[in-house]
Amino acid sequence: MYTAHPDRYADMPYRRSGRSGLKLPALSLGLWHNFGPDRPVTTQRAILRRAFDLGVTHFDLANNYGPPPGAAESAFGEALRADFAAYRDELVISTKAGYLMWPGPYGEWGSRKYLLSSLDQSLTRMGLDYVDIFYSHRPDPATPLEETMGALHSAVQQGKALYVGISNYSAEQTREAARILGELGTPLLIHQPRYSMLDRRPETEGLLDALDELQVGSIVFSPLEQGLLTGRYLDGIPEGSRAASDSPFLNSDAVTADLVGQLRDLDDVAKGRGQTLAQLALSWVLRGGRVTSALIGASSPQQVEDCVGAIGNLDFDAEELVRIDAIVNR
Repeated sequence: MYTAHPDRYADMPYRRSGRSGLKLPALSLGLWHNFGPDRPVTTQRAILRRAFDLGVTHFDLANNYGPPPGAAESAFGEALRADFAAYRDELVISTKAGYLMWPGPYGEWGSRKYLLSSLDQSLTRMGLDYVDIFYSHRPDPATPLEETMGALHSAVQQGKALYVGISNYSAEQTREAARILGELGTPLLIHQPRYSMLDRRPETEGLLDALDELQVGSIVFSPLEQGLLTGRYLDGIPEGSRAASDSPFLNSDAVTADLVGQLRDLDDVAKGRGQTLAQLALSWVLRGGRVTSALIGASSPQQVEDCVGAIGNLDFDAEELVRIDAIVNR
């Protein structure tokens, strides 16, 4: 039987999400790719156990995570029953709905019917009465935002979610979503955008500024840019990597000679800080406190340990930041 480490809260920083009372660990675990029937159950459970032992209290899912869709939630539900039932109140569990989950006109996007049906299915797969955070995973251009936000509000009113969030919304859409939710009485807790040293759109497109103004938290996905910001691509494309498989999320054409040169130079910056490249990338998105939490993925407990090592050095001097900008922008 699993017993959590008694010192699990000793080192991990916890940051308040916007103006809410909820604190999230600086690093949260996302269950996007590595949880499903194609991965050994023992490995999945070892990853979750190691994360929690290191103070990672937030586990982030979505209805379509797997593969196949729904598999990650089912696997997580089994792990909850086996290992974490006694620790449910120490965990923040989130899920989302918005991308394609089942066929027909009610299986994706942002209608009230889809979102609330999907949440019910997610709760069943995980064996939960409620999730801590329920997200609209993407904006729906064909559904009024009032309907989508109203569905999130209903999830809270029904006791099926404690907080609500949005993901992949623009700065303007975020402001409007926050206004609608505020009028309904269910504040917008958090936004989940893609953000990394190599993808700075939340900065350049004004999203981080909007979240600051609204006092809404942020949890960023792909801070390691689909694995590019690890040591894996410093010598090109290795066998068995995501780029080698021409994944829809990272293909071999993206790994150019110029990019490899940038990665090597960023790795030099990391070494100067006593960090791995992955640790540098995580520290960078967490710098200054504007980002509440960064989502990591892991295929082994050792990867969790390496990522958590980033919290030992979250500060940057001006020279380091200028050097990183120069490398990325050249």
